[in-house]
Amino acid sequence: MSEHSDSRSYGIGHGSTRWARLRHEWHSRLDPSEQSAVISWGAFTTTFVSVRALTHWIRAGHGPKGGGMSLGGRHFHHYNIGIALLAGVGAVAIRGSEKNRRHPAVALAYGSGGALIVDELALLLDLEDVYWAKEGRTSVDAAVGVIAAGATFFAGLPFWPAAQKALVPLD
Repeated sequence: MSEHSDSRSYGIGHGSTRWARLRHEWHSRLDPSEQSAVISWGAFTTTFVSVRALTHWIRAGHGPKGGGMSLGGRHFHHYNIGIALLAGVGAVAIRGSEKNRRHPAVALAYGSGGALIVDELALLLDLEDVYWAKEGRTSVDAAVGVIAAGATFFAGLPFWPAAQKALVPLD
């Protein structure tokens, strides 16, 4: 049995809950910036998939009349919520304490806000509501690219420090 698979080597007894062991692994294997990155990527992925599912559900005739959110009689796009979330994250980054900047809610807001914006990227590029048009595919392609790049990064986490060391010139 390897040292990593033996929970006793981490000071966690057999009576510990699975969640306690998982929390321990999370904190012992990932530094705070890696934890934030994983949370942000997970929030981006979950938010994008959820919003796409919700918009398809609304388009199929369910949910609010008129097909979405309205504010003052005008259609309210969800990229506006994304911009507000990223503005909040920016405010915390500029003025918040280190503890606040590292809070999981900040990473969650960053990933979710990014997904809400990327989901309507085609609209922002064309300045036309092309969400359901062929041009709207740009948003899906961009989101899939972000999700794939994040997955590649996280899958390679054990490799990246070794790659950095290998690329540093030897004196």
